[in-house]
Amino acid sequence: MPLATLVLTTGLMCLLGALGGIAATFLNLPLPYLLGSLIATAIVAIFLPHRLPAGYDFPMKFRILFIALIGMLIGTQVTPELVASIPGMAVSMAGVVIFVILAQWANYLIFRRIGGFDAPTAYFSGAPGGLIESITMGEASGANVQLLISQQFLRIILVIGLVPLALSLWHGYPVGSASGIGFDTPRADLTQLPLVIAAAIAGTLAGYALRLPAWQLTGALLLSAGLNLAGYPLSPPDWLVKVAQVVIGAALGMRFTGFSRQLLLRGLWLSAISVAVMLAIGATLSILVRLVTGDPFEVLLITYAPGGINEMALIALSIQANPAFVTLHHIIRLTVTVLAMGVAARHLPGLHDRL
Repeated sequence: MPLATLVLTTGLMCLLGALGGIAATFLNLPLPYLLGSLIATAIVAIFLPHRLPAGYDFPMKFRILFIALIGMLIGTQVTPELVASIPGMAVSMAGVVIFVILAQWANYLIFRRIGGFDAPTAYFSGAPGGLIESITMGEASGANVQLLISQQFLRIILVIGLVPLALSLWHGYPVGSASGIGFDTPRADLTQLPLVIAAAIAGTLAGYALRLPAWQLTGALLLSAGLNLAGYPLSPPDWLVKVAQVVIGAALGMRFTGFSRQLLLRGLWLSAISVAVMLAIGATLSILVRLVTGDPFEVLLITYAPGGINEMALIALSIQANPAFVTLHHIIRLTVTVLAMGVAARHLPGLHDRL
């Protein structure tokens, strides 16, 4: 595809996502710039794919810088007090491990027995994290890649749609910028903006080189956290965080390009069951952990919700929770899930017999 066509189409999709975000603010949807952008572009991907240039795919590398900017923002929430409290997170971190075990087991049964998937497809479709890793390992293990991709995308999208909605109902008003709540970022300082972008790029490159989990986010996060702890905070302004949400939402929405409506409808009800079970597990763990630690229930619920790391961090930001606390737990979820997938991939031939 010609570069000019790729750039123009991507720009139009981002513009459509921005319009969707603006519309979502008027509708008082939670996280309007993320969800509005996702919905607007998903409509095009599902119902109007013939309007897109032949062979067009949203350039996923384009969104890396915007994910890194979210990482920069999260890093500014890492304070000496948070670092000192890490040993006290042992209980909630143990809850993450328990969540991964229970969610993976429950999802395997759902996709295997209700969905009728073969063992590799059921296992990797039910992984509560590690989108890219689950697709890569699943394909190598003989899974049906189209089913696997649809279930993993639907998991993330349902979670980032349902969790803010549930929190909005809990609070009695929409969470996020639709409610007038910002992300507590400084006013735009154009003299500092190049430093923010340069640091985001440097952190991303370092994260990739070091092969950090969720390197697109964590590299910039760790660099920003280090600068913040050293007394040199760099944070993207609120308007740039909104732009990042639009781009991330557009990238998620365009993931549906090429999926048949039949496949999506079949996957949707299975994913709805899976997500409902996982959220129930997460809510139960949140109640139990809260009894021990006293951490707020809604923060723990976000911590155990199996969505994308950067999307969960945005939800945490939208309710004024510390996104660094939430992100740290989600990195553990991702790491444990990927390690479990690596072990399971070597033993899948008899997996369904044991479960």
